[in-house]
Amino acid sequence: MKIKDIPWFNRPGFKLTRNGVHSLDDAELLAIIFGIGNKDENAIELSNRLLKKYNLNKIEHLSVKELAKELKSYNKSLQLLSLIELSKRYNKLVNNGFHLSIRSSKDVYNILNNELSNLKKEKVIGLYLDTKNKIIKKENLSLGILDSSLIHPRELFNVALKESAKSVILIHNHPSGDANPSEEDISLTKNLIEAGNLIGINFLDHVIIGKRNFYSFKEDKLVRV
Repeated sequence: MKIKDIPWFNRPGFKLTRNGVHSLDDAELLAIIFGIGNKDENAIELSNRLLKKYNLNKIEHLSVKELAKELKSYNKSLQLLSLIELSKRYNKLVNNGFHLSIRSSKDVYNILNNELSNLKKEKVIGLYLDTKNKIIKKENLSLGILDSSLIHPRELFNVALKESAKSVILIHNHPSGDANPSEEDISLTKNLIEAGNLIGINFLDHVIIGKRNFYSFKEDKLVRV
């Protein structure tokens, strides 16, 4: 069945025009983005099959080639992965991006949740702040396999010195989804606090991001930051 064979009042484009974008389900929204399906499926059928197999939050883990095989279209693969990245960037802007001061660990979580929460590897990021706690730089410090050690203090503070940052925040994800700190996380945080004190740069917080939650050393006071 082709989209044109669906009654006009049930087609995604008409439903969006008549009832607004919020009236469409995920498959209908994807169908509008794809425009057309393939020789075996219309756009809605294609979207439903893809979402049933992967759901929205897992599609981004597919490579361009893997997604193109699922969609039977290289261009649709590029379209969808680009859409996912645009959505992340939009969400970052909505959640204040780098324009407002960091007032709490929740601000950090809002900025980096989409980037980190679904990764299969540990990624470590440094946020560098000025005297008003505004972000002046975001630096990707490492991306490694599970259970690898994170970073040495000099990797975090070298960037801080170059940027003349007043404070730094360390963020990393737990691919397991559990945001609670490991013994290695606690040990690393202690080392970073000591290193910051020695060179006069405030180590403001260490935030761990899980699947749907986060942990802040500063808020929990497990290690005094």
